[in-house]
Amino acid sequence: MIRSWALSMLLAAGVSAASAADLTVVFVNPENFRDAAYSRSFPSERDRAEVLRDVQQHLQRLADRYLGPGDALRIEVLDIDLAGDFNPLRRGGSEVRVLTDITWPRMELRYTLSRDGQVIASGHERISDMNYLVMARRNSGSDRFIYERPMLDDWFARRIVAAKEHG
Repeated sequence: MIRSWALSMLLAAGVSAASAADLTVVFVNPENFRDAAYSRSFPSERDRAEVLRDVQQHLQRLADRYLGPGDALRIEVLDIDLAGDFNPLRRGGSEVRVLTDITWPRMELRYTLSRDGQVIASGHERISDMNYLVMARRNSGSDRFIYERPMLDDWFARRIVAAKEHG
């Protein structure tokens, strides 16, 4: 089990190392994250590693797309609360994530964006998408990160891309 988790972390780090964008993502105390597992209310390290890998990979794609030469972005992920919640009344079998209008996705982030060594933006934010159920999203059935991805896209555009344009 620990080997699988370590492999997931190495794969996530490999995505970062192979990329041209200067992005550092640090997960601060992920064992304390509110809800960072796709299929269990009490996740193992392996369960958590899947979510952390998806967050890392998506942030890397955004950085690859929007960061230019001389840009460096450090993001500390302080908490993750995925969309939905597990039904506490269900017994036996696999747990089912239930999506409601009050279980929107949330993350807490601390970030620093630098250009040529000079900080142009930084902050500590709690981001969320209260309208995650309103937006029509196509789901192939295998995309478990479908509600969190638009939330990160929106945050990245509002904070990082906007700071690059004005910084």
